[in-house]
Amino acid sequence: MSQINLDPKSLGVPEDAIKRLNEMKPGQKTTLFTSDLSVNEFLLVREAGFRPLGLVFGSSIYHVGIQVGKWRVNQELTKLTEAMYHARELAMSRMEAEAAVLGADGVVGVRLEVEFKEFGSDIAEFMAVGTAVIAEDHSHNWKVNGAPFTSDLSGQDFWTLVQAGYRPLSMVMGSCVYHIAHQRMSQTLSNLGQNTEIPVFTEALYDARELAMSRMQAEAEAVSAEGIVGVQLLSLPHRWGGHTTEFFAIGTSISPLRADHTIAKPSLVLPLND
Repeated sequence: MSQINLDPKSLGVPEDAIKRLNEMKPGQKTTLFTSDLSVNEFLLVREAGFRPLGLVFGSSIYHVGIQVGKWRVNQELTKLTEAMYHARELAMSRMEAEAAVLGADGVVGVRLEVEFKEFGSDIAEFMAVGTAVIAEDHSHNWKVNGAPFTSDLSGQDFWTLVQAGYRPLSMVMGSCVYHIAHQRMSQTLSNLGQNTEIPVFTEALYDARELAMSRMQAEAEAVSAEGIVGVQLLSLPHRWGGHTTEFFAIGTSISPLRADHTIAKPSLVLPLND
């Protein structure tokens, strides 16, 4: 697989950010690190064999276009899906570029957030933030295609994963913005006072979630992951109204540190008979 472009300037990382990061590199005068890890998470990350280097983030202010769906048809709004996906990718790549400037092996505790701004109803900020870390054990190559690994696992889950002989590869995600068909007035009235499934709604939500999940899984397959842990499947209405929703799947793809790795089974302790 080809190496990932992590040149901060070409990815749009500001000059001030690059200057700040260069001053935080190991060996520079500034030895202070910044982190949004809790105290417990910080200690567990250190226990797992990683040293925090600094807080890194990426931001993208994005205009999300308009797409009109048919009133009574279930359908994906592909233009909106592409916007939400591309904006998050920009934020993630800039965060990874900042981590690369620090010489990091990975970014832990990543948060990926979306906030629509008041200065434009269709303008949103997409932000990725996490703590860049470097491994103290250099017997493994922790990077993925030349880029720092990314993970949204908690400090405890990250420690458990590494202790079990696994490594995080990258945060993987899938998005689907979907228009859920409106019912005819006659259908709405016929359902009043009854317990009954509404198939058109069931099919829409099922289909949208499947699209988001399949796209997340495709990203994991692209990095040769064994699986995805910590998966979240979110429904995000944003500002599109009650019948248009983004289904967003996100998790951390993982693989064993060694091809012959097996997890040791705990010994079985049988209770003594009285």
